[in-house]
Parts: sequence; C-alpha cells; structure tokens
Amino acid sequence: MRLLLERRVEIIGEAARHVSEDFRTAHPEIPWRKIVAQRNILAHEYGDIDDEIMWDVATISMPALLRMLEPLVRSVGDAT
Repeated sequence: MRLLLERRVEIIGEAARHVSEDFRTAHPEIPWRKIVAQRNILAHEYGDIDDEIMWDVATISMPALLRMLEPLVRSVGDAT
C-alpha cells in the first residue's frame, strides 16, 4: 500500500510540474511548489521518506488537494 501511495503522489507531482506557469499563477491556492517538492523527495531521496508525512499526505493533504482541483478540472472541461 505504501509503494502505491508513493507512486501516486510522485505521478501527481510530475503532472503538477508540467502545469503552465500562467495556470499556476492564476491558481495560487494550489500548493504547486510543495506538490513538486514532494515528488522530488519521493523520486530522489527515497531514504528520507517519513511514514508519518506520507500518512498525512494520504489522509489530509490529498483529500484537500482533490477538493481544490475538482472545480478547476470541471471548468477546464466545460471550456473545451
């Protein structure tokens, strides 16, 4: 389960890294840098991964991020 969570967070961080600067600037409520930083830790500093932090990511940060992103995803989908 832990590896699955780490991989999912890594994928989300990689996707966030590719979000345009204009979109990031338009949505400063999303912690873009923290998301990418977490990805970098998982990808490059795996010996330093803290289980408590990953648990908080899974139970607190990720649900909060999803609540923030849902309206943005819907609005982008409606615009196409």
